[in-house]
Amino acid sequence: MTRLAGGLIDRSLPLNFTFDGKAYTGFQGDTLASALLANGVQLMGRSFKYHRPRGVVAAGSEEPNALVELRSGARQEPNTRATVAELFDGLAARSQNHIGPLDRDFLAVNDLLSPFFAAGFYYKTFMWPKAFWEKLYEPAIRKAAGLGSLSMLPDPDAYDKGFLHCDLLVVGGGAAGLAAALTAGRAGAEVILADEDFALGGRLLAESDLLDETEASVWIATVRAELDSLPNVRIMTRTTVFGVYDHGIYGAVERVADHLPTPGDKVRQTLWRITAKRAVLAAGATERHIPFADNDRPGVMLAGAMRAYANRWAVSPVKREADAIAIFTNGDDGHRTAMDLIAKGAKVLGVIDVRQTAPRFGDYEVFAGATVTGTKGRLGLNAIEITRNGRSEWHPVGALGVAGGWNPNVHLASHHRGRPVWNADLLSFVPGADGPKGLIPAGAAVGKGGTEEALADGMNAAITALAGIGIVAAGIALPKAANAAAEQVAFWHVPGKKRAWVDFQNDVTVKDIALAHKENMRPVEHLKRWTTLGMATDQGKTSNISALAVMAELTGKSIPETGTTIFRPPYTGVSLSVLGGGDTGTTFRPRRLTPTHHWAEAQGAEFVEVGQWMRAQYFPQAGETHWRQTVDREVLAVRSGVGLCDVTTLGKVDVQGRDAGEFLNRLYANMMGTLKVGMVRYGLMLREDGHAYDDGTCARMAQDHYVVTTTTANAGLVYRQMEFFHQCVWPELDVQLISTTDAWAQIAVAGPNARELLSRVVDDFDLSNEAFPFMACAELTICQGLRARLFRISFSGELAYEIAVPARYGQALIERLMQKGADLGVTPYGTEALGVLRIEKGHAAGSELNGQTTAQMLGLGRMVSPKKDSIGAVMSRREGLAADRRRLVGLKPLDAGTQIMAGSHLFTAGAAQTMETDQGWVTSSCYSPHLQSYIALGFLEAGDARMGEVLVAANPLEGQEMKVEVVSPHFVDPEGGRLRD
Repeated sequence: MTRLAGGLIDRSLPLNFTFDGKAYTGFQGDTLASALLANGVQLMGRSFKYHRPRGVVAAGSEEPNALVELRSGARQEPNTRATVAELFDGLAARSQNHIGPLDRDFLAVNDLLSPFFAAGFYYKTFMWPKAFWEKLYEPAIRKAAGLGSLSMLPDPDAYDKGFLHCDLLVVGGGAAGLAAALTAGRAGAEVILADEDFALGGRLLAESDLLDETEASVWIATVRAELDSLPNVRIMTRTTVFGVYDHGIYGAVERVADHLPTPGDKVRQTLWRITAKRAVLAAGATERHIPFADNDRPGVMLAGAMRAYANRWAVSPVKREADAIAIFTNGDDGHRTAMDLIAKGAKVLGVIDVRQTAPRFGDYEVFAGATVTGTKGRLGLNAIEITRNGRSEWHPVGALGVAGGWNPNVHLASHHRGRPVWNADLLSFVPGADGPKGLIPAGAAVGKGGTEEALADGMNAAITALAGIGIVAAGIALPKAANAAAEQVAFWHVPGKKRAWVDFQNDVTVKDIALAHKENMRPVEHLKRWTTLGMATDQGKTSNISALAVMAELTGKSIPETGTTIFRPPYTGVSLSVLGGGDTGTTFRPRRLTPTHHWAEAQGAEFVEVGQWMRAQYFPQAGETHWRQTVDREVLAVRSGVGLCDVTTLGKVDVQGRDAGEFLNRLYANMMGTLKVGMVRYGLMLREDGHAYDDGTCARMAQDHYVVTTTTANAGLVYRQMEFFHQCVWPELDVQLISTTDAWAQIAVAGPNARELLSRVVDDFDLSNEAFPFMACAELTICQGLRARLFRISFSGELAYEIAVPARYGQALIERLMQKGADLGVTPYGTEALGVLRIEKGHAAGSELNGQTTAQMLGLGRMVSPKKDSIGAVMSRREGLAADRRRLVGLKPLDAGTQIMAGSHLFTAGAAQTMETDQGWVTSSCYSPHLQSYIALGFLEAGDARMGEVLVAANPLEGQEMKVEVVSPHFVDPEGGRLRD
C-alpha cells in the first residue's frame, strides 16, 4: 500500500473490489484509479495501436490511458475512465485491449512493427491486391477496431429524460463555480449548479491551499450547506454538461446510480435538457504534458494529477513507499507538486526545471536548465534520464510528474463554432468573443487559475450574467487565498531521436507529426485525421496543444497561425442508452392502433407495420393456406360487390379561416381556392425544388373550412410543413390548422354495392348520383344521429365512399356496416388488397412519390396551375425538369404468371444493359386477380408514346430478366365510368 496521511476519503468505510480478478481494498471517496494506485497498481491498460503498457496519466475526465471494463454480464461497460469511476463495494473491473494477461499482451508485437504503422499508414496500405479487401483487410481492421467490448445483451437498466429551466446555469463546481452559484442564489435567481464530479470543490479538492487560513474543504462544506438551504438553487453533482445548443439549451447527463452496484429502483442515468437564460462556464482547466523520449510508461503522469492523488485521495503514485518521485516542469506549478508530496511524507528526488534560473520553494533538489531525455521500465517506470548542459545521468524513480502548463477547458464555449483565441501570457487558448450567446466563461476556464482571482471572477461572472436578464446581484464576501505561483516558459517538447508520445491512447508521437508535416498534412484538421491525433476517447484534451506546438515549430509559424480545431458535443462520451431514455424496445417510437384494430384482430387479421401504425394487411379465412389466396379474394370482392377498409391512418388536417383557400392555393400546385363548398379536389404538393412531395384531397366543408388529407407516410411531415409556412412565411394569412388524424375514424366503402350499403346506415340523406356525385362531400348523421362526414372519393377505381366518424365510434361503425351488408357479401380488406386495387387503377402512391419524381412524370403536369404561385411551381418549370420525358406507364409480362420485380430496370429488347441505355424502372408490382396476370407500374422514357412496345425488365442483382409489354397504367376501367356511376 502507498497511502499517505490525510486526504478526503473515509477510512472508516473500507470497500472491496477486484481488478482483473485480483482482490483489493479501497475506501469510500476513492475512485478506481486512486484505489489501484494506493494498492501499488500502475499498469492498467494497453494503448490502441502499439499495445504499449499504460498507466494513469490524469485524475479526471481527461484521462487517456486508464480505460477499463466495469461490471459484468448485461451491465458490462467498456472504455470507462478509472479516474472518474467511483469505487463501491463489490466493484469488478477488468483491463481491456489485450490478448493474454495484461502484463504479457501478445499484441505487443505491434510495437516491434511500429515502422509499418506510421502516421497515415491506413491511407497508404490495403490497396493491393484489390480482392483482399473484402476477404482479409476489412475483417481484420474491424476486428482490431475499438478498445473494450460490449456484452451484446440488452441493457437491463432504466434511463430517463427530463427538462429543467433556470435563470443561471453554472457549469463546474470549483472555486469560480461555487462563487457564481452563491452570488446568484443569494440574489434570488433560479440557479442550477452542475459538476461532473461526485463532490463539489473542483480543483480546490486537489490543492493544499488554505481559504481564510483553514482547509478549503471547510469553506466548500459551508457553501454547500447554504446552497442546499436555498430553495431556488439546485445542485447536480455527477452531472456532465456535454453540449451547448440553440436558444440557451444545454445537454447534461446525470449519473444517478453509476456509483452503486445496481440501480435498484432508480434509473441509472438521466438525460437533462436544461433551458438557461444565462450560463457561467466555470469548467476549470486541464494540465498538459511535455513530450520526451519514452514518456508513456506507467508511472509517468501529470504533476497536477499527482498532486490531486496526494491531497484528495492520500495516494502516492509509486509502487513501493521507498520509491522516489521526480517532477519535470516548465514553470512554477511543478514545484507545488513537489512541496505537497514532501508535506505528505513522500520521497521526492527533485524537480527537473527547464528554466536556467529555476527557483526553489522548499527543501528539495532542483535540476535547473535540465530536461528528462529518457525512461526505463518494461511495465512501469523505474528510472529516468536527466540531461543538463549536455551531460546525462540516470536516476532511479518510481514515478514522474510532468507539468507543462494548463489549458482552459474551452470546449463548451466552442460548441457554436466559437473560435478560441491564443493568450501569449498564459501560453494557451482561451474562449473567444464569438462563443454561445449568454455563456460567460470564468475562473480557470479563462486562464484565471489562482484561487483568489478565480473566486472573484466567478462572482463577477454571475453578477454580469444576471444583469443581462434584469436581476440585480450584489457582491459577496469571499475568502482570502494565496494565489498559485504561475510563472512558466514556453517549452513544448524535448527534442530527441527516440519516440516521444503526444497522444497516449492512439500512439501518436512527435515523429508522426513530423511525418504529417513532411507529407503536407499541415492544416490542423488534416493533421488530426492523418495521425488520429485527438480522435481517441479523450478527444485530445491533454495532447492537442502540444501537437499544435510541434507543428508550429516544424512550419516556422506561431501556434495561433498554425490554428486549432474547434470542439463539438459531447464534451465526454454519452451512452446511447441514456440518449434513448425510456424509448427502447417497443417504446422506441409510439405504436399507433387504428380505431378498428381490436375488431380486425378478432377477425384474425394479419397486421403490418406502416410507419408508426399497425394496419390490417389481410383477413385470412378458413381453408386459405397462402396470403395470395386471401388477397385475391378481397380484391375480387371489392370489384364485384363491396368491401370495407380502415383508412384512418391517412393524415387529416382541418384548415379554417378567412384565408384558408388562399393558404391552400399556395401550398398545392393546383387551384384550391375555387373549389365549391361540398366538393372534393385531388391535390398535389410539390417540394420547393419542384419535385412531387405528397398527394391527397381537399374537401371544402364550408366557405372558410377545408379538410385536407395526406398520405399515411407523410402525414407528420406535411403537417409540419403547413405549420412552418403558416407561422414563418405567411403569418399575415387568417388561417388556423389542427391535425385531426387521431380524432376521426375513417372507413372506405368500395365496390358496385357501396351505395346500397351506405344507404342502410345514413340518416335521411340522398346518395343518388345526381344529389351526391363523384368528388362530393357532406356532413351528415348516421345510425340515428351520430355525426359523420362523407366523401365520395375512390382509391380503387370502383364506386367508393369514405365515411368518417369520431374515433371512439370507429369500431361500432365497421361492426354496423358488416351487419348491414351481410346479405351483400361485404368483405373487409387490408393494405395488400388496397395496394393491388390502386395498382390496377394506376393510382400513384409512395413508391411513385419517392422524392425523385415530378408532376410531369406522374402524368399530372397540367395540375401545376400557371395562374398562381405555389410552393415549387417555379422550380418545377426548370428546363431539366420540364424536359424530363419519363412517364408513368403500366407493364404486363408476356408470360402472365411471371412476377415483375419492383426495382427492375427497363431496357429496349436486345440493347446492352448499361446506365446509358437505361429506359426507366419498375416502381410497384402485384398480381391482379381481375386480369389473372402479374402487372406493374413504372417510369419509362417517352412512355406515353410507347404503348404496346415490348421491353426487357432486368434485375441484375437477382440475375432476373423478363419481357414486358408497355400498357396504360389504368388496367381497370381506364375511362373512369365505374367510380362515377
